[in-house]
Amino acid sequence: MRLSEILTVAIEAQASDIHLIAEHPPMMRVNTVMTPMDYPLLSMEILEEFLGQMTSEGQREALRSLMDVDFSYEVPDLARFRVNVHMQRGQIGLAMRAIKTSVPPMRDLNLPEVISRLTYLPRGLVLVTGDTGSGKSTTLASMIQSMNERYRKHIITLEDPVEYSFVSDKCLIEQRELGHDMPSFSSGLKHALRQDPDIILVGEMRDLETTALAISAAETGHLVLSTLHTVNASQTVERVIDMYPGGQQNQIRSMLANTLQAVVSQSLFSRIDQPGMVPAVEVLLCTPAVRNIIREARTFEIPNVIDTNRQIGMVSLDNSIAELYFNGLISREDAIAQAAFPDKLERQLAA
Repeated sequence: MRLSEILTVAIEAQASDIHLIAEHPPMMRVNTVMTPMDYPLLSMEILEEFLGQMTSEGQREALRSLMDVDFSYEVPDLARFRVNVHMQRGQIGLAMRAIKTSVPPMRDLNLPEVISRLTYLPRGLVLVTGDTGSGKSTTLASMIQSMNERYRKHIITLEDPVEYSFVSDKCLIEQRELGHDMPSFSSGLKHALRQDPDIILVGEMRDLETTALAISAAETGHLVLSTLHTVNASQTVERVIDMYPGGQQNQIRSMLANTLQAVVSQSLFSRIDQPGMVPAVEVLLCTPAVRNIIREARTFEIPNVIDTNRQIGMVSLDNSIAELYFNGLISREDAIAQAAFPDKLERQLAA
């Protein structure tokens, strides 16, 4: 049993994830469904052999001391993978996320047209949010590529790990990977500000220092793109503010109101018209009214503002889900299960 063979079969089946766990057969996730592969059970010896092919001695030492290690791995002419190796019940487990080698154009992602307009912003903070596996990285990559084809600017990405590999076109693009090129997002972002960037992609605003630096970078004239694991726009605003101590929250509300340009929140659905996935997308654009709402701690009003501003490109998650359903792309059951307000959406779908 060879690792390259398992990964090739998974990629040909269009799997998003591959799981290699001792005493289990290789498993792959295809269109959200976990499926066993046609291989025998994996032994600890085979997994250690696979691990030796993918990792350096330093990474194996990190696994021994921390019980978890993250890295990227590439099979030439096949795909790149985001890999987590961990221990479970005293044995090795590997979770591998397949990363497409080419950045898909925005027109192929079934995203609202307004997201393309965000790539024309000269400065400010744009947050793309959603659960793990909701397509955040793909959306951001397509936005970066769109700007790469249009502008003559300097783009710096800070990632964990590097997923899509960009080729500089009109832009100069530098990609820095956590653990290889920088010790932390906050360190990478702090030094990126001294590297003459126009556009900065921060893989995740996962702590207060990174968040504060991202907002400061947006305040000083940079376009900053980043992600959070939140499910809608109002929760995203509150999550950013809640990272700060209580005594600083009024100040950060004002700063966020001045710098935030948009929040894009995604959920992925299995398609029923053809194999594959399709996103439902909530979009909040920071109009003067939204800035006042953030400044005055009235984020509970954001859903209503989104619903009443559809003409300028805002869209709520449930309206996006309803559109997918009415277009015959997703099932009624999935639509209601992932809705923000299931009862309300159920009535809307029955109308």
